[in-house]
Amino acid sequence: MISLYRPGTSPLHRAPAGAKLAGMAVLAVAISLVARTPLMAGVAVITVFGAFLLGGFGPVTWLRQLWAARWIAVFVAVTQFVFLTPADAVVNTTRVVSVVMLAGLLTLTTRTSELLGALQRVLSPLRRLGVDPWRVGFTLTLTIALVPVVADFAARIREAQRARGVRIGPRGIVTLLVMSLRHADDVADALTARGIA
Repeated sequence: MISLYRPGTSPLHRAPAGAKLAGMAVLAVAISLVARTPLMAGVAVITVFGAFLLGGFGPVTWLRQLWAARWIAVFVAVTQFVFLTPADAVVNTTRVVSVVMLAGLLTLTTRTSELLGALQRVLSPLRRLGVDPWRVGFTLTLTIALVPVVADFAARIREAQRARGVRIGPRGIVTLLVMSLRHADDVADALTARGIA
């Protein structure tokens, strides 16, 4: 698994994974409920930026995470502009991106093993319903870990198309889909070989 974790000694790095999960959930809900005006959406962005500073990350890391979420922002913005006023579309897009940035901060300050352990503890009450907390937690953690892999595939495709002077189009999406599915097969084979899947 590829981890986005960056070692550090900040308060967020030292905080327990469960506390960070709970804090992120509370902040995400607060942003969703409160940030309903341009002013409050701006406050949400500043809050997320402050959380990055608390995690020991400066503006450069914050901007990189924002850049990594650009396609999510574009997709959400386009769909919102179709159905809502421009102001509401900007507010909703800002809220979504802010929550995505919080999730990115969680992965930057929490080791995969700690995150998996926290998810298992949170999901343990579901064991009575026949749910395997370890498998659910592992699946969620693996999903988070695969995001940068797919992003890397997209960057490779973009660079290859630019090198050939080819315009980026639908073929790039098909290529990305094929590469992602092949990687998923490789991961599945690896997990099966280890008796996990």
